[in-house]
Amino acid sequence: MNQKQKNLMNELGRNKLPDILIAASECAPLSKTGGLADVAGALPKSLAKLGFDVRVITPFHRCAKNIYASQAEHLCEFSISLGWRQQYVGIEKLIIDGVTFYLVDNEYYFGSDKIYWGGDGEIEQYAYFSRAVLEAIPRLDFQPEILHCNDWQTAIMPVLIKTQYQGSPQGGLRTLLTLHNMHFQGCCDFGLLASLLGLDSGYMGTGCLEYYGRANQMKGGLIFADKINTVSPTYANEILTESEGEGLHGVLAEHSYKLSGIINGLDYKVFNPWTDPNLPTHYSAKKRSGKAKCKQALCQRLGLDITPETPIIAMVTRMTGQKGFNLVQQAMGEIVNMGAAFVLLGTGEEGYEQFMRQAEYAHRGRVVAYIGYDAKLANLIYGGADFYLMPSLFEPCGLSQMIAMRYGAVPIVRAIGGLKDTVSHFDGEHGTGFLFYDYTVDGMLGAIYEALQVYQDKAAMETVIHNAMNTDFSFDLSARQYADLYLELIRWK
Repeated sequence: MNQKQKNLMNELGRNKLPDILIAASECAPLSKTGGLADVAGALPKSLAKLGFDVRVITPFHRCAKNIYASQAEHLCEFSISLGWRQQYVGIEKLIIDGVTFYLVDNEYYFGSDKIYWGGDGEIEQYAYFSRAVLEAIPRLDFQPEILHCNDWQTAIMPVLIKTQYQGSPQGGLRTLLTLHNMHFQGCCDFGLLASLLGLDSGYMGTGCLEYYGRANQMKGGLIFADKINTVSPTYANEILTESEGEGLHGVLAEHSYKLSGIINGLDYKVFNPWTDPNLPTHYSAKKRSGKAKCKQALCQRLGLDITPETPIIAMVTRMTGQKGFNLVQQAMGEIVNMGAAFVLLGTGEEGYEQFMRQAEYAHRGRVVAYIGYDAKLANLIYGGADFYLMPSLFEPCGLSQMIAMRYGAVPIVRAIGGLKDTVSHFDGEHGTGFLFYDYTVDGMLGAIYEALQVYQDKAAMETVIHNAMNTDFSFDLSARQYADLYLELIRWK
């Protein structure tokens, strides 16, 4: 606890930090489709170092149950009303690396291989989860003061707490809603959500859920949460604008007094080239010779037919418009003509996947597309690549550029959102990567060209790699900022 936090604790007359429950639809290492899972898994570890008791409640997805079922302790079970049905809720308790997880167990909602069903089924899936979490809280062996919600899947909880749970133990919870991606908002027909959660017509007012004639769960969360934050300071400013606010810029502007931006961090025990079991040779910022062997291993694994001097540009990504893949599609031929090899790992829109297969065929030995996901291969790509490309249309924070820097793959990114906050342009001495501003093929190719020119200057390349690898993206700094938010929430109580 820093001096500011100690002073606030004294002001509040408290000798104990508030207990926190993080509610998330996915959480590493139990389940993962994106950065939310990494944050939900890493943040509690860093907060524990500050003296907080922070626990996580998340669905017991099939992918987690397959691995951890025998290790989980059955805590309790009960039924909840969901529409006209009574649904079973089991709460399992699991401790991994010192973090306590409460797992919401229901085979119907979480027993398939899909974490997210899509469509109205997904609305029901996470309406169930939201109700189950709120009903579970009084039954846990832990009584939080703050409920930390994440994205639309849990955004209805602050609404329910301040309406249906007034006067109950849950009604006293303070709430924080973290926005990892504004693009997905949990919009649906109001009748569906009303029937599932017992909402009357008053919830459909413009001061609650109504959004162009439909219910918008994220909007409700923005209005009813006690505080809102998103995952980078730049993105916090961007979402107040019409172009980046995904239709909710007006609501966010009205509630900007409770909005802040906190950069995500990395779990340095997970992402560490000195200890990573997925790398054939280990290396660090001080001893980087092993990275060349990782590059050689990557070429062998993927069948790249290039010399050791050929620069490798990599992406580990979803192939979507958000990730700037239309720019990659238009520029692929020129990237290869510049003398670079290109490696991609990921899945996405069918048209982009087909393009990458064609590019691999057209540039055999210099372009490789692994359509799918392999966590071990992802780390080998970070370890073996020279550059990491992220030409995103928008990017709330992004973790890939931080992982890349940790592994000495110099980022080439668009100066947007969290990318702008985490990567600084290399000027020959200072800076950690290469940025471009205009969302154009020429803008991206200009940054790639500049990066490849630096690659030809061995001393300059060593400098930018050194700068990147020595940048601190551990969650400790982020945790201190979250600690300030939590204490402010208690101050308002």
